[in-house]
Amino acid sequence: MTDHRFTTCLWFDTEAEEAANFYTGIFPASKLGAVHRYTEAGPGPAGSVALAEFELNGQRFSALNGGSAHKFNEAVSIVVRCADQAEVDHYWDRLSDGGREVACGWLTDRYGLSWQIVPAAFFDMIADPDQDAVTRVYRAMFTMTKFDVAALEQAYAGA
Repeated sequence: MTDHRFTTCLWFDTEAEEAANFYTGIFPASKLGAVHRYTEAGPGPAGSVALAEFELNGQRFSALNGGSAHKFNEAVSIVVRCADQAEVDHYWDRLSDGGREVACGWLTDRYGLSWQIVPAAFFDMIADPDQDAVTRVYRAMFTMTKFDVAALEQAYAGA
């Protein structure tokens, strides 16, 4: 295997470039890369976008215009670890715009891609050896759509 990092390829019908621009407008340290176009060889119309390359916080992605044969589903999601409630709110509001809020920090964006917007503190809490505290945190999480950091902290503390 080469020393190259993995690239996640996301399959779109015709919205690859639009989606790449949408995502790079949300995450800091992100950028749009090369945009490749179909030729007369197809399968898309000559000149239309075949593949748009982009990075989100240094993670490489490709957005492929592959047609309507395949759709995103919740079996695969992108987890965004957030430093605090302000970050949770920022990513939640931007990514859910035109999409659908689900539950327990999950949302589906306007393109059908699933995201988990999770405060980093949640992962610390559920790693605690105190299983009573972990149980309280999970119970609190199951009542949430978007994560509420203060409510998780209260549950963790047993308040």
